[in-house]
Amino acid sequence: MSDSKKPGLRSARWFGASDLRAFGHRSRTLQMGYAYEDFMGKPVVAIINTWSDLQPCHAHFRARAEEIKRGIWQAGGFPVELPALSLSETFVKPTTMLYRNLLALEVEELLRSHPVDGVVLMGGCDKTTPGTLMGAISMDLPAIFMPAGPMLRGNYQGQVLGSGSDVWKYWADKQAGKVTEDEWRSMESGIARSFGTCMTMGTAATMTALVETLGLTLPGASSIPAADSGHARMATACGRRIVEMIAEDLKPSDVLTRASFDNAVVMQMALAGSTNAIIHLVAMAGRAGVDLGLDDFDRFAREVPVLANIRPSGEFLMEDFYYAGGLPALLSELREKLDLSALTVAGTDLGTAIANAKVYNSDIIRPLDSPVSSALGMAVLRGNLAPGGAVIKPAAAEARLLKHTGPALVFRDYNEMSKLIDRDDLDVTPDHVLVLQNAGPVGGPGMPEWGMLPIPRKLLKQGVRDMLRISDGRMSGTSYGACILHVAPESYVGGPLAAVRNGDLISVDVDKRSLVLEVRETEIARRLAEWVPPDRTFERGYNRLYASHIQQADKGCDFDFLAGTARTPEPEIH
Repeated sequence: MSDSKKPGLRSARWFGASDLRAFGHRSRTLQMGYAYEDFMGKPVVAIINTWSDLQPCHAHFRARAEEIKRGIWQAGGFPVELPALSLSETFVKPTTMLYRNLLALEVEELLRSHPVDGVVLMGGCDKTTPGTLMGAISMDLPAIFMPAGPMLRGNYQGQVLGSGSDVWKYWADKQAGKVTEDEWRSMESGIARSFGTCMTMGTAATMTALVETLGLTLPGASSIPAADSGHARMATACGRRIVEMIAEDLKPSDVLTRASFDNAVVMQMALAGSTNAIIHLVAMAGRAGVDLGLDDFDRFAREVPVLANIRPSGEFLMEDFYYAGGLPALLSELREKLDLSALTVAGTDLGTAIANAKVYNSDIIRPLDSPVSSALGMAVLRGNLAPGGAVIKPAAAEARLLKHTGPALVFRDYNEMSKLIDRDDLDVTPDHVLVLQNAGPVGGPGMPEWGMLPIPRKLLKQGVRDMLRISDGRMSGTSYGACILHVAPESYVGGPLAAVRNGDLISVDVDKRSLVLEVRETEIARRLAEWVPPDRTFERGYNRLYASHIQQADKGCDFDFLAGTARTPEPEIH
């Protein structure tokens, strides 16, 4: 771009004027030890850092922020680090999903209220990826995402462990009496061996892969293990590139199109990615003005097989995926399914970004004609139990449960479920359908990851490892099993799930995409008319704001006042 076409720097409104207010801005920057040569006339780059002492996935972000700054300085920019909510999936309760929109709002307002021209977003742990990006999309300054990267493979008694997926597996064995307390403790110390996100195809790995497919990271960035030296170099490259993007005025609105979101949905299916990604992609698309719905996911699920042989639907882990060629290699296998003309933040189209990609292990990254499984990566179910839709990951479920009719065993909330599930006198068989109510966006609150209901202990002892489970909540992307999730509308607001009673027959047919409560419609209506949800009233604070404005799962769980493409005016400077 020639100098005559370069946009004026937004930060010049703060620093470039000859008035008293600009004097204050300049003098306070000098107060911090910077020289005029450091910031005057230079693009100011925000670094949104989601580091905290309780965010193990981002434990390396202090170092990475400095490496990003190095790239910004190299390219002639002025870096400023702005901390934001860390949203640790491990420690934040009741769920980070409750705060995703708060992070999005914080990022948007951090960028609006400060003298910045572009931004590097640092995230990776589940909700930090969509949260930071939703805010950046709404602000629409030049933005690039730096993914945290997956942690190293776990290790236990010579076995490779995958975070989340193997936790559920061995916990079931422990409950069945097959794992001792000493073995459990040994596993505890070996499953998470470095900083970085879960190294299975959980929500973190899924979302960063989808963001790279959308074109919002540097090519190959999402696959690099967090502890690999290449990750530090990628961080510095992000710093250099954002300065160029500011000069080019390359913004999220230039990158995010219908084609780029379709590409991301294709990738979601090839990965058998976390079902949580559906909610996040819908919300991000809404911020970008793209009408993306559940039917779009189901359409691509029928066309795109699972090619990434990664747990929980496959055998390997993200470190193996990286050595096999990483996301660029998987994208290259999907060429015929993708719109390769879609733009990326690298300044090239997607086709150019993957032009030299190669697969180095075809067992980990499969070709289209040799998929991991004939089962789908995802399916959308509808019926009188979920008129707004529900989702299931068939590739992670036992095949026998994909067409099933059984009696319901209903838990009114999580506390009731946890109180009863391991009782030896629980009236349950492997054919029962476990139903959890009041786990949705309002009822949870925050739609916690309670959807992978535990198998009753009495059945675990019999060798049962999967059952049909239905809820209006979510489940961890590292989980597996025949779990029907995101039932919309949720039970707390009077959705049909609230009408289910113990013993009601529920029929599921994934091939037909149906989820049916085998009860007369008049009886369902009568029950819903009598429905009284548990008390979830919040008298004040963020929880009250959340409950008043959250949308349902099929709409992406965005706040109604944040959804859409309307812009907030730039701040006045006085």
